[in-house]
Amino acid sequence: MALTAGIVGLPNVGKSTLFNAITQAGAESANYPFCTIDPNVGIVEVPDERLQKLTELVQPKKTVPTAFEFTDIAGIVKGASKGEGLGNKFLSHIRQVDAICHVVRAFADDNITHVSGKVDPVSDIETINLELILADLETVEKRLTRVSKLAKQKDKEAVAEFDILSKLKDAFEAGKSARSVEFTDEQQKLVKQLHLLTSKPVLYVANVSEDEVADQDGNEYVQQIREFASGENAEVIIVCAKIESEIAELEGEEKQMFLEELGIKESGLDQLIKASYSLLGLATYFTAGEQEVRAWTFKKGMKAPECAGIIHTDFERGFIRAETVAYEDLLAGGSMSAAKEAGKVRLEGKEYEVKDGDVIHFRFNV
Repeated sequence: MALTAGIVGLPNVGKSTLFNAITQAGAESANYPFCTIDPNVGIVEVPDERLQKLTELVQPKKTVPTAFEFTDIAGIVKGASKGEGLGNKFLSHIRQVDAICHVVRAFADDNITHVSGKVDPVSDIETINLELILADLETVEKRLTRVSKLAKQKDKEAVAEFDILSKLKDAFEAGKSARSVEFTDEQQKLVKQLHLLTSKPVLYVANVSEDEVADQDGNEYVQQIREFASGENAEVIIVCAKIESEIAELEGEEKQMFLEELGIKESGLDQLIKASYSLLGLATYFTAGEQEVRAWTFKKGMKAPECAGIIHTDFERGFIRAETVAYEDLLAGGSMSAAKEAGKVRLEGKEYEVKDGDVIHFRFNV
């Protein structure tokens, strides 16, 4: 699934440090604005303990996790919608991603310059949101100019589009995002074609100091971010980008011991990867055999033949049946044969919607 989440934020909020930790791709990180001018793209494994459990159960020759793509986008500043700070280029990069991970600084440090001169997370969020809204307003106004002529001629499709565009324009002028506007399913199809920046799902990432990573509730900046995000029904993930870059270099027991010393159960990066994956409506199914146990990413709502096509187009073209068992049932049975004896293995057809955690063997013929 070629879907990607873009990491955005003001300069010097810890975006590139976080990106380096996620992908260990070495994006340049420095204490000045615009050190990341071209977007960096990195692939990261999606942490999933189910894959490890299946590996222990099946004992294959190899195990292949599923992956997810992050894009590190250069810092946006006030006036980006008008081209300030290389704004047009950055906005075009945001337009190419499917979801937004908005990194917000939630720590005070006199040694790290803040582009506005002070740490104010809500103001930082609003600065970026406003630039995205202004860019979307420009898109909608251009479209309205074209559509209004046809709408005046009582063209049915143009009238419907004019109403949608007018509704969006009103929202943008009120400082609201496209996400906040309610549309019918049919109207949403047209909104999607506009590729609006503020239509993209968003996740807020509060970057805290090393001292506050285990005491998130005591951080006033985090509370401000949470309060703002609740108004958008958005999720907030707490990370310390500096610590995450250290954790990223550790593995296995060493990593677990480090997390325990910090007083946290799961790294911020693992939480961020899972939350971004979920934000895009993605889920995982598994294939499990002697040769390999593998995780596959699919979009929620996809049917069995489409999911088969993720492995190979021949699987979709010649799809016959999907031999399916839920991960929990397979684990409880202890083996595929035991799960079959317990009546937990099903033969599903073309209309079956694959569920997160399904373990599937596709039958096909071409």
